[in-house]
Amino acid sequence: IENMAAFKRIEKKLKVMARSQPDDKFLLVDGLIRLGRTVAVTGDGTNDAMALTKADVGFGMGIAGTQTCLKAADIIIQDDSFHNVVKAVSWGRNVYDNIQRFLQFQLTVNVGALIFTVIGAILLKESPLQAIQLLWVNMIMDSLASLALATEPPHDALLNRPPTGRNDSIITKQIGRRRQV
Repeated sequence: IENMAAFKRIEKKLKVMARSQPDDKFLLVDGLIRLGRTVAVTGDGTNDAMALTKADVGFGMGIAGTQTCLKAADIIIQDDSFHNVVKAVSWGRNVYDNIQRFLQFQLTVNVGALIFTVIGAILLKESPLQAIQLLWVNMIMDSLASLALATEPPHDALLNRPPTGRNDSIITKQIGRRRQV
């Protein structure tokens, strides 16, 4: 993109680009990435491979897609349905949120166990829990928490928020303040 100022003015108005030439698709992806945006692209042809590779997430169409396109894609949609692209984004965000919840749970449990062990060791002059006891409690807690979080289905509100930035940390300040219901 030669004129980034003009691209910035156009970029604010764009939401979806359909039936475009592969070169236009690549230029759009490149420009958006240079502006720091998170980009997802669908494609089915050999010429779409460059844009699919450049994008943060490339969706290849499994039925109409060429082998080159499918190799360049991050996710292959088996039936070429846009509904399944939306479903893949929803499930991806749900998995990301569940990982954040699990990390929040782990940090809470392990910090609590650390505080209990340190205070207990200071007051009792020895550790209140042996290492094998801590491992056993941690193993049980991890198993139950991961099962609970892995079975939570996505909800519609996941699609209303903006995508997570490529440089955003998975452990955020909001994790410490978040109250789970």
